[in-house]
Amino acid sequence: MANYETQIVVIAAGPSGLSAAVQAAEDGADVIVMEKAAAVGGAANMGMGPLGIGTKYQKQQMVDISVEKAFGMFMEYTHYNVDARLVKRYFEQSAETIEWLEDMGVEFEGAFRYFPKSEATWHIVKTDQGIGPRAASFMNKALYARAQELGVKILLETPAKKILMEDGRVSGVLGTDKDGNEVEITCKAAIICTGGAGCNKQFIKEETGYEHGVDMFNFAIPGIMGEGLKMAWEAGADKLPVRIEQAASIEGIDDLPGSVANVMGQPNLLVNIQGKRIMNEDHMQNSTYLSNVVSHQKGKVAFSIVDSSIVRYYIKNGVDNVCLVRPDPDVSDFADGVKMAQENGNEGLFIADSIEELAQMTGIDEETLVETVEEYNDFCDSVDEEFFKERRYLRPITKKPFYAARVRPGGYGTVGGIRINENCEACDKEFEAIPGLYAAGADACNIYDDSYMFLLPGNSMGFAVNTGRIAGMSAAEFVEDED
Repeated sequence: MANYETQIVVIAAGPSGLSAAVQAAEDGADVIVMEKAAAVGGAANMGMGPLGIGTKYQKQQMVDISVEKAFGMFMEYTHYNVDARLVKRYFEQSAETIEWLEDMGVEFEGAFRYFPKSEATWHIVKTDQGIGPRAASFMNKALYARAQELGVKILLETPAKKILMEDGRVSGVLGTDKDGNEVEITCKAAIICTGGAGCNKQFIKEETGYEHGVDMFNFAIPGIMGEGLKMAWEAGADKLPVRIEQAASIEGIDDLPGSVANVMGQPNLLVNIQGKRIMNEDHMQNSTYLSNVVSHQKGKVAFSIVDSSIVRYYIKNGVDNVCLVRPDPDVSDFADGVKMAQENGNEGLFIADSIEELAQMTGIDEETLVETVEEYNDFCDSVDEEFFKERRYLRPITKKPFYAARVRPGGYGTVGGIRINENCEACDKEFEAIPGLYAAGADACNIYDDSYMFLLPGNSMGFAVNTGRIAGMSAAEFVEDED
């Protein structure tokens, strides 16, 4: 058995864990990080950047967002079903956190919206390849370098297995090294930052009722299995609901040109398997709203439908709405994408010469779909009497070929499960802090209730980095008082 002694053990080295380790070390604590993977960064290596409120970038860009405004939006959005003190502290700290990251060498492209109806709170990390996925890996590298500079010991390929408790207080952490040998670290505080359970299909089914790959298509980052949640609950932390951080997924198009997703994600006709419209399609741009709607349909599926005239319009003029993940309005290679889908036997995209044939191919109720399309086309000549969609998005479905794509519930993984307070102290069922136990990031992200706050983009990573810092501050203060 390998034995270590330190003041604070951080469990996992994603954005919350790295932030916790750096902050605690900056505050004078001795820190060891246990990471099960062979590299640091976790799910954030797939991300683009954190939320910031009231930053210099927003001021430079004349973006009208303040902590007061964002806090009001957030609390109203969640119907006050979340911890206002934690949300307030997170938002108040977020601008300073952007500067904290800059002091380590992280650069930002600026503050961005995710989609037109959202606020410009997403601070995209600058890379050497322009704006795009995985930008936050540059942030992780800077955090890792800063941790090493501060003398933080990082044990890679060393998963934590159990938090040791003595007289109701954290006394150590057990784990194993890459060869399966037991590792024991004596400590006074442990910070759980394991990123939820997005890759654990059984856990997701037990906790949420969704079946991954059947009626839920969330990201499944390898290794994100929920161990931290189970360790916290075993150590006495109160168990709160675990949810999927939802953002809808268009099925079967990940390997196709982005133009296919861009076209099929526009605010055109959206129906369920029964052939009925299910929302004002303008709100499809908020993929959390879209995922919520789809989750309440029969079979948890919906279909986005366009015709060839709509496609031609988009090819000529560009799509109506873009988002930061698909920022290019140019969809001129849509036909190439469709051809690729047909050649690959794609099962998520359908092409037909009539609405009746499209219904038969997709399994949508044929009679109802025909009636829905006829009624929708009538709305396109006047107003949307059903869901009041803006006139500019009303384009009739009349010319073959017709295209449909399955829309499924999706998301980024699980959030929540460990009760914390505004100091990121893990709390028991009596809301009392467990001495020496802290949690941050997705494991403790209970602030969205049933819907991810996509109107303030960057929230997931922003919460991770900021709660990591808060947990690091709190733990460092705790161990100093204990000495």
